[in-house]
Formats: sequence, C-alpha cells, structure tokens
Amino acid sequence: MAFTKEEQAKLEYSGYRFVGEHGHAAAKICHWTRKSMVNEGVCYKEQFYGVQSHRCLQMSPAVPFCNQKCSFCWRDLSQTRIEWEGEYDDPKTIIEGAIKAQNNLLCGFGGNKKADKKKLEESKKPTNAAISLAGEPTLYPEIDELLAEFHRQDFTTFLVSNGMYWEKLGSLENEPTQLYVSLDAPNEKVYKELCNPQINDAWSNLNKTLELMNSFNSRTAIRITSVKGKNMINTDEYAKLINKANPKFVEVKAYM
Repeated sequence: MAFTKEEQAKLEYSGYRFVGEHGHAAAKICHWTRKSMVNEGVCYKEQFYGVQSHRCLQMSPAVPFCNQKCSFCWRDLSQTRIEWEGEYDDPKTIIEGAIKAQNNLLCGFGGNKKADKKKLEESKKPTNAAISLAGEPTLYPEIDELLAEFHRQDFTTFLVSNGMYWEKLGSLENEPTQLYVSLDAPNEKVYKELCNPQINDAWSNLNKTLELMNSFNSRTAIRITSVKGKNMINTDEYAKLINKANPKFVEVKAYM
C-alpha cells in the first residue's frame, strides 16, 4: 500500500476515494462539479473547452508520487515519494473504480432539492478525465495505457504534468486530448526556490518538455500559477519559454 492506513484515512476524510488494491489511485469530486450539479456555476474548462463540469472525473493514478515539493502546493507533501514504489493497478481497474467512487460521492445530490436531476443522471457516465488530482501522473508506469483505456471508453482526457519526464511524454502512443505542462518560474533560480525539485536536472528536463510540446498533435497548454512576490516577474523570460513550447493555450491562474 502506498500510504499507511492513517494517511489514507486522512485523505479520505478530505474527500479522496482510493480505488484498486494498491492505494496509489484516487478520485475526488471537484468543487465545480458540485457547483454545476446545483446550477451555481461551472469550471472554466466548460466555458473554454466544452467539458461539462457535472460529467468531469477528477482523478490521479499517482497520488503518493511527485518529484517536486512546490511551496504553493495545497496538498500534504510530507508523505510524497519521488519515485514509483511497489506494485500498481491496471488502467481498467483504476477507471472502473474511479467512476464508481465518483458516483457514490455524488449520490447524495439525489436528496438535494436544488440538484439538477438531469445533470445528476448524466453524471453517472462521466465523459472527461481530469488527470490532475494529486501527484505526477506520468510516474504511473502505465500512463500510456491509461489514456488509451479512457479513450476506448469515450472519454476526453486532460493530463496535467510538471514536465519532469519528457522522455515518457515523448514516447506516448496515446496522446491526451489536452496536455498541460506547469511552468511556474521564468528561470532556474526562481524555479528551484518555488518548485523545490527533488531530482537532478529538473530545470533541464522541464525545458526539454517545452521543446517537445510543439510536436504534439493534440491540444497543448502552458499553465502558470502566479504567486505574488515570488514568480510574477521577468515576463520576457516567460515569453521565451512559452515561445519555445508554442502551446495552443496559455492559462494563468492565481495562487489563492
């Protein structure tokens, strides 16, 4: 098991539901899925990309594993491992478990008078996988097969990566519908201070991923988390990095 029983219980108390036998994959209801269910708003992905918030499955196949410890990360990083450890569940098991977990978490809306009954029924069959809940998903050994299985089940896929594993991204036979790469610093100095990489050559790896992005056939996006007083500087350096990646979109969000 990737987490101790105590660690897993803490995460489940906060809304995570672990799936499979090995405790590395989980789903959690997104804030905007809940909002959409009672018609109180939708995620930007619905406004920009047509992803219905009430049918979006927020999940990760690699919750305990990440090779950065970003200072602005809202997740508990005290138990995060930087490399994959132990056995793992297959993609079908993870997807089946994540869908079931999401349905169980949403079933309470059946007793909510404000809930949109049509959306509640539609939510039982999610159509988009936001592979972004926690951890670095490209550390999951079968990430390529996971994307393929989602697509076989008529999902679109939004994969969020920190860009450390450019070789794995470059070898994907099944590209996500949209690839996000986090770019949270304009240069290596700020990157090391803010993102606290746990592996060697992290900045070099990120730059190789940026160079690789232009070769993707699917949609690509650079995601910048802006932290006041930390990385909202040197826009010319950001511009050079973004031009290197030539993404379809650039998303800038505030750390709050």
